[in-house]
Amino acid sequence: MANQKYTLGFIGIGLMGQPMTVRLLDAGFTVHVWNRSAEKLHTVLERGAIAQATIADLVRVSDVILLCLADTHAVETVVRDQIAPHGSANKLVIDLSSIHPENTRQLAGLLYEQHGMGWVDAPVSGGVSGAEQGTLAIMAGGNDEHIAIAREVLAPLYQQLTHVGSVGCGQVTKICNQMIVSCNVLVIAEMIALAKRAGVNAEQIPVALAGGFADSKPLQIVAPEMATETFEPVKWRVKTLLKDLTMAGDLAATLGTSVPMSGLAAQLMQLHGSHGYLEHDPATLIKLYTKK
Repeated sequence: MANQKYTLGFIGIGLMGQPMTVRLLDAGFTVHVWNRSAEKLHTVLERGAIAQATIADLVRVSDVILLCLADTHAVETVVRDQIAPHGSANKLVIDLSSIHPENTRQLAGLLYEQHGMGWVDAPVSGGVSGAEQGTLAIMAGGNDEHIAIAREVLAPLYQQLTHVGSVGCGQVTKICNQMIVSCNVLVIAEMIALAKRAGVNAEQIPVALAGGFADSKPLQIVAPEMATETFEPVKWRVKTLLKDLTMAGDLAATLGTSVPMSGLAAQLMQLHGSHGYLEHDPATLIKLYTKK
């Protein structure tokens, strides 16, 4: 597959998949698309994407198949039921989803054993704004040949792509990322609630802390939203952080290590989700610490 303009197939046109697909189209790639909810394809079809009626059709016409799906179960279902039966040699799957590392290794092994297909796990960090601006951080697992292809195909999407090891290592690195992000967002929520109760103009907290040791992208993004209780539009979801924290706990248990901070974060995220906020933006976590 070297030295050519790859034909792409993109499965999963959601919050992240839509802006990613648009950037790939704008970069000149031919992109075939499939989504469980066909109505979500409107924007990318207007920009030149080609809709396929089935995943099997998409796989047949694509050199590189990109996945951007909600969770491990969704990726398992698509790969085992739709991609594996219709795969062929010299095709590559790049999974942009955040799923369990062990399932990643199993699915990659299945496609390689059946067809000689390659796999790169390439979960991303940077949110919808990063996808729109092409500034994502991508942590990638796979062999050198396949990583080189991923660098070329994904170039319109990232500011940095780091090869972190073999297949599955990208997913482990994303779990590490989410452990930091989730704990950070939770402490930002309790900090903003404390500041407001103490009479501080909480909207100025991100300004006051900018450039210091406490500064971070989550602080600059979610703290103003928490301070003003601006929860729309939804740019990411509580359930996503909860899913990744759950995987962190599972991975730690498998490796015989402990992640107490992430474990507490998972409990708090579960509590918030149980109040009806799973589909909401994590900025709503401020509600854990405020009383109406």
